[in-house]
Amino acid sequence: MRNAWHELSGLLLPVSCAGCGRPRTELCPACGAALHGAQARRVRPSPRPPGLPAVYAAAPYENAVRAVLLAHKERGALGLAGALGRALAGCVRAGTGQSGGAGPLLLVPVPSARSSTAARGHDPVRRIAATAARDLRRRGRPAQVLPLLRQRRAVADQSGLGARQRRANLAGALELTAGGERLVRHGLLGHGPLRHGRVILVDDLLTTGSTLAEAARAVGEACGTGREPFVHGGCRAAVVAASPSAFEINRN
Repeated sequence: MRNAWHELSGLLLPVSCAGCGRPRTELCPACGAALHGAQARRVRPSPRPPGLPAVYAAAPYENAVRAVLLAHKERGALGLAGALGRALAGCVRAGTGQSGGAGPLLLVPVPSARSSTAARGHDPVRRIAATAARDLRRRGRPAQVLPLLRQRRAVADQSGLGARQRRANLAGALELTAGGERLVRHGLLGHGPLRHGRVILVDDLLTTGSTLAEAARAVGEACGTGREPFVHGGCRAAVVAASPSAFEINRN
C-alpha cells in the first residue's frame, strides 16, 4: 500500500530533483552525472576489516549523491532506483571486467533488518540490485539477483559507531536464507560460481566495510570456501557510494 502511495504521489505532487532541488525533474542531468557519470573505482576503507573483498563504488557519499541515496532509501523516492541501479551496474562491470564467464553474475544484496524494511515500505538495496541486474542484461551481461542472506540476530544502530565497534556489532549477524541453504544442499552454489568470481555482494553504501566483510564471511562459510576465495578474487563487492576517505586512500 505504501509503495502504491509513493508512486501515485509522484504523479500528483510537484517534483524536484532529489540531489539539488531543481524543479520539475526527479533527478537533474548534473546530479545524474555526479552519480554515474564517472568510471567506477575500487575503494578501500581504513582500517580495512578482515575478509573484505575488493569493492567498487560509483561516487563519493557527499552532496547530491548523498541526498539522492537518502531520498530513495528513507523517503521512498522509488523512481530513483533506475539511476541508482545504473550506477551500481557500472560498479559491477568495473569489478568483473568484460569477460562473459560461465553462467550469470549473481548479485547478492546485503539484507536490511525486517523492522527497517517494514518501516520504509520497501527494501532499497534489493530494489537497486534488481534495476542493476536489468541494466547488465540489457548490455549483454547475464545477471540475476540472488537474495541469499538474512539477519540472524538483531544488531544495534550503526550510526555513531567506530570501525571496531561496527565489526563487533555485526560479527556473526548474517546467515543464509532457507532458499540459500537449499541451493547449497543441492550443489547449485558451491565452489564453481565462487571460484569464477560470479558472486557480487551489493549494497548502497560503504563506510567502514564491516557489513560487506560480514556478508562475505556468511556466504563463504556456508558454501564451504571460508574467507580466502572471497579476498583473493572469488568474490567482488559493488556499492553505489563510499565515504570520500575510501576514495582518497585508494588514490594514494
